[in-house]
Amino acid sequence: MILSKKILQTREYILSKAGQAPEIGLILGSGLGVLAEEIENPISISYDEIPHFPVSTVAGHKGRLVIGDLKGKCVIAMQGRFHFYEGHSMEAVTYPIRVMKAIGVKQILVTNAAGGINRSFKPGDLMIIQDHINLTSQNPLIGPNEAEFGERFPDMSEAYSKKLIALAKGVAAKEKVKVVEGVYAGVLGPSYETPAEIKFLGMIGADAVGMSTVPEVIVARHCGLDVLGISCISNMAAGISDDTLTHDEVIETTEIIKAQFLQLVKGIIIEL
Repeated sequence: MILSKKILQTREYILSKAGQAPEIGLILGSGLGVLAEEIENPISISYDEIPHFPVSTVAGHKGRLVIGDLKGKCVIAMQGRFHFYEGHSMEAVTYPIRVMKAIGVKQILVTNAAGGINRSFKPGDLMIIQDHINLTSQNPLIGPNEAEFGERFPDMSEAYSKKLIALAKGVAAKEKVKVVEGVYAGVLGPSYETPAEIKFLGMIGADAVGMSTVPEVIVARHCGLDVLGISCISNMAAGISDDTLTHDEVIETTEIIKAQFLQLVKGIIIEL
């Protein structure tokens, strides 16, 4: 079945359950799914119930869509995302972005947990993503281009909306939530990076590194969605910290920072 037909079927199923068309999409990374608990009048749909949807297998990802009201806005939130390292295709990893576009979403907020490379960062910092470096050696747009989704060669000079970045910084200042800014390097995973790789990433301009987000943002821009990205610096990367890197540490840090994360994101939603 061609992609556009799959998306149509998924769209119709979600709208039949939701009863309303969200305008803001939220992709919630490891340990950050707590934001979906703040949604009022929620409709929750497990990924395994949705036609053509993959299933998330990573700890800290609940694996469901939550649709409802957040600070007066209708949102659709992914509690858990899909990763290429899980064995999904790039089409599957980015499929929810195309579905969001099809149901009426105009802006997406992409969040993740990331390892800190910039030595001025510390675990628990919230980093507004200015730009990214795609080091996955993959691109979700490889293959035939369906013109109804977007043009063959999309411009990525403003992958992350400057307007939304300014808005987020303004909300952070107003809410007295400390934020940093930086460049996110997207790698395949699932192994953490070596100290030598982290040194290299720092040399080429990366401030943080993670195993998600980049494919989603490429597809979002391809189909005309405005993007804001926020990373929770869950740990300092290999060679910067002497600590052993574990996924448990990632979840622990996001738990500590959740109050500030919620305050920031809810403030942003109000202003969108």
